[in-house]
Amino acid sequence: MAETETRNARKVRTGTVVSISGDKSVTVKIDYRKHHPKYGKMMTVSKKLHCHDEKNECSVGDVVTVMETRPISKTKCWRVTEIVERAK
Repeated sequence: MAETETRNARKVRTGTVVSISGDKSVTVKIDYRKHHPKYGKMMTVSKKLHCHDEKNECSVGDVVTVMETRPISKTKCWRVTEIVERAK
């Protein structure tokens, strides 16, 4: 019998490129909404992720999809999978 090796489901997020940090690196801002634990008000929370852009295709303002991956450097463990919308 052949054993099939399954990979864990990787996290996928969509965000906006806010800076090009260096060669093959971009910073992506992810916005999401969550409830305040005590008061129940909806809050917009944002995170900045350092992502790997293998082909150097991204520019500031692009909407991109990123996927979790193995650690590429000290801070980069996400990679750009596709550009959803180009900056205007």
